[in-house]
Amino acid sequence: MVQADGHSQYLLRRLHTLAGVIPVGLFLLEHLFTNSMATNGAAAFNSAAATIEGIPFLHFIEFFFIFVPLIYHGVYGLYVAFTSGYNSGQFHWWRNVMFILQRITGIITFVFIVFHLWTTRFSGKAPTFEMVHQLVSNPAYFWFMIIGTVAATFHFSNGLWSFSIHWGITVGQRAQRVMSYVTMILFIVLAGVGVDALIAFTHAAS
Repeated sequence: MVQADGHSQYLLRRLHTLAGVIPVGLFLLEHLFTNSMATNGAAAFNSAAATIEGIPFLHFIEFFFIFVPLIYHGVYGLYVAFTSGYNSGQFHWWRNVMFILQRITGIITFVFIVFHLWTTRFSGKAPTFEMVHQLVSNPAYFWFMIIGTVAATFHFSNGLWSFSIHWGITVGQRAQRVMSYVTMILFIVLAGVGVDALIAFTHAAS
């Protein structure tokens, strides 16, 4: 029975990391790319958003390939965050710090995504530059978005490190160390793209 429980936990963890990279991670990258169009002006963002809205069976795709994996990854991630230990003594100091930050940013990201979807996607209005501009004109909302974007990009980037281990991509210590550098560079780039887009939204449409 213990072995069965352990095997189930192993499969759930693998599915959790997979969901965080394939559907949810790709959704994050697409979201960042679309938002980055705001740096080219309102028309560029509105055109990119309209292209997304024009995808056939969009609601079906969003529900089954984004929201369902997102809910599973988020809910199971919260379970892991509040039930797993913090690897004291198992890894060196830097990895323990990353382990703790992964849990903290996971909680922040889950709250951020739920609130962000509620105020944008589920608002009943199609996303436009002006809509986002009005939202980020509120300083509290703007800084909430900044914190959420940084947390989400860190959680995704650092999560790639554990994903690569769970799926046998990085086996040795050297490969894992290199992956740490790669994922941190990726985090800096993605966070920069996200923050730059949010700043672009603060400017009135021209």
